[in-house]
Amino acid sequence: MPSAHVQKFYTSELALERQFHERGAKLRFSAKGAKASAAWQKRARAVFAKVLGLQHFKRVPPRPVRVDSVKLDGAVREEWRIQTERDVWMPYYLFVPNGGTEKRPLVLAPHGHGSGGKLAVAGRRDIPQIVAAIERYNYEYAPQLARAGFITACPDARGFGERREPSKQHDREHPEQLTASSCHELLLAGAPLGLTVQGMWTWDLMRLLDHLEKDPRVDAQRIGCAGLSGGGLQTLNLAALDTRVKAAVVSGYFYGFRESLQVMNGNCMCNLVPGLWEHFDAGDIGAMVAPRGLLIETGEKDPLNGASKLKNVTSQTAITRKAFAQFGAAAQFEHVVFSGAHRWDGARAVEFLREQLGLR
Repeated sequence: MPSAHVQKFYTSELALERQFHERGAKLRFSAKGAKASAAWQKRARAVFAKVLGLQHFKRVPPRPVRVDSVKLDGAVREEWRIQTERDVWMPYYLFVPNGGTEKRPLVLAPHGHGSGGKLAVAGRRDIPQIVAAIERYNYEYAPQLARAGFITACPDARGFGERREPSKQHDREHPEQLTASSCHELLLAGAPLGLTVQGMWTWDLMRLLDHLEKDPRVDAQRIGCAGLSGGGLQTLNLAALDTRVKAAVVSGYFYGFRESLQVMNGNCMCNLVPGLWEHFDAGDIGAMVAPRGLLIETGEKDPLNGASKLKNVTSQTAITRKAFAQFGAAAQFEHVVFSGAHRWDGARAVEFLREQLGLR
């Protein structure tokens, strides 16, 4: 008996599962041929953007501020901030290979949870609390990409790093708050207004691209995005909606939503997007990326894969693979399964981005 006082519990699990099966993914990808697939993408992007709440944001001038510059081995790490909407600022690091002025491809490198925002992705091993996250998740992919020759931007997503809301800013007294997030607070404050955390993240990355594509060092025709976990989520959403992204690497965030989010419903509140599951599953969002390059990284032992493990992942990659095939671009989609758990692998990712973005 799990309870000392209750002999039987009357939960909503079966009813919610039935709702998912009866009402879920009504806009699933099923088009035949490139023309029909492109028409589906146009409709799907409009619905996806509305569900995320992007219609509620307004553009403002970026008003860029350069904060600092540090010379590292093989790159210069610049520190910047831009305005993404009124009263909202996004700090980010920009890694420039060798500090040069040569025009290069750009790769955005968003972070996930437990990262201290951009700190772990940027490899800030000088901060003791960040080292554990780097080691656990192989998190420092921004300098890895910079060493490969890409200009690489790693921003703080809303709710992380320098963008934590007031209740999570006290890391001097509570060191664990350095790697905490304010997703819960942002969602409670925004959802009743039709805003979602994922929408905030997607909007900010789009505005970062608006700014960086004008940087004379950036080749605006060769833009990629790559991220782990919540960074993979940000990458997937951005690539689905913004065709400026020519190649994307999604690590640790591509699986059937029912098993990995509805059943495993103790994950972060940033996964809450009202109405999303009515229209799409992960594979359908991946289908919006076709025929641009898309690489999915999956850890074989990643607990987020769900109860059926890799089956819950391949059920979604099959949907996306079908979309790429309809465009005659099957080779543009890859799925790599590595033997580890929930972490950035990168064994194929860097070369994939080099091939897709023409960096030799």
